Amino acid sequence: MRRPVDSLFGRFALLFIGVLLLSHVAWFALMRLERDQMRSSYAVEEAVFLVDAVRQHVQREPDQPLPSRVQLVDPASAAVPEVPRDMPTSLRRFIDDLRDRMPAGTDVRIGPPGHPPMLWVRGPQDARWIVVPAQPLRLMRPIDRAIPWFIIIFSAAVIAALVAAWMLQQPLRSLVQAVARFGRGQPVPPLAERGPREMRQLTRGFNQMVKEVERTEKDRAVMLAGVAHDLKTPLARLRLRAEMMDEQKVRDGVVRDVTSMAHIVDQFLVFAHDGADRSEPVEVDDQCERIARNYRTVGGETLVIERRLHAGAAFRLPAATLERVVSNLLDNAHAYGAPPVVIETSRGAKDFTLTVRDHGKGIADQDLTQASRPFVRLDPARGGNGHSGLGLAIVERLVRRAGGEIAIGNGASGGLEVRMTFPFEVVERTVAEAAQIW
Repeated sequence: MRRPVDSLFGRFALLFIGVLLLSHVAWFALMRLERDQMRSSYAVEEAVFLVDAVRQHVQREPDQPLPSRVQLVDPASAAVPEVPRDMPTSLRRFIDDLRDRMPAGTDVRIGPPGHPPMLWVRGPQDARWIVVPAQPLRLMRPIDRAIPWFIIIFSAAVIAALVAAWMLQQPLRSLVQAVARFGRGQPVPPLAERGPREMRQLTRGFNQMVKEVERTEKDRAVMLAGVAHDLKTPLARLRLRAEMMDEQKVRDGVVRDVTSMAHIVDQFLVFAHDGADRSEPVEVDDQCERIARNYRTVGGETLVIERRLHAGAAFRLPAATLERVVSNLLDNAHAYGAPPVVIETSRGAKDFTLTVRDHGKGIADQDLTQASRPFVRLDPARGGNGHSGLGLAIVERLVRRAGGEIAIGNGASGGLEVRMTFPFEVVERTVAEAAQIW
């Protein structure tokens, strides 16, 4: 199951969102702290201003009445509040800041809780307590007017981060898709060089590598096709002359050798062919049934082939590709394996599967990686006359060119097992492209 977090875009998105969330939370906490300090400073300055105003009023106009919410209380009065033992931290900090702003020796107390609370102040030169209303000290509420702005700014930043992450991963995503196509042997057009400098350099290097590999492959294909084509005429003349020999034993040996050489030449031509298969897609189950029936007939009933074909009519591949793949695998099983040979198709959750396996000795585990390399013959178990080491290499190239994946290994019951998988979208695209041609 694919997880979005495993992708580069998913990890970029998580990283950006995490950094943005951390920075915005830190900014919001700092803003709250600054606002609390500003409100506390404002409350202290307001209290100092009121107390100084009352003192000046008493000194200049002692006969004039004070505002209704301002009082002068005798120190001996029972209304003077006691210093509380337990006091909230914010209130204690407010009183300490107020004492710092007052003359030395000033006594500051908070009266009983009220609306608003009353502030009691008595300086060294004050004959009575000055009682003035204090600015209420309230902590910032959890749902504040800044919260909507915080959400709007954070959402805009997240959207910008997601767009930036998408733009960063797009060139790499295109490169990954091109690498996958190149690995399957499909044509890869040059990629546009975009993104950061390192990404552009990587894309440029990949484009150059693809050009060099394609040029090497074309040179090798031309060489193989030329050699194979030039050999066909001498082989035909040699076969004709062999048929005219009088001695049957010698004639049969020469004909057999010429047939083996002709088979090798045909393999060279198939391997060198680099064009796409334009043949009409056919139902894999029906075509495998026909190939197996004809092969057993031509082989003189020497190869037992079991068919377990359950993929259904939706599994369709180009006829020429399917013919070459299955025939090569049957030839390989006939030459190196043991009967019965099983051809099996199935339909999975996301792809179709075509499997061919025999019941021979298989291939040693250390040699499996070399089995599909061209011109490699695994001795002594997989040698023989008339074989060029191209059978599995041709199968792998044809399968990848058709958009599938191939796995070569040893079956659980012994023998070589070649499993080929074709995703649904690849099969559907092949059928759609062929419909436009036909």
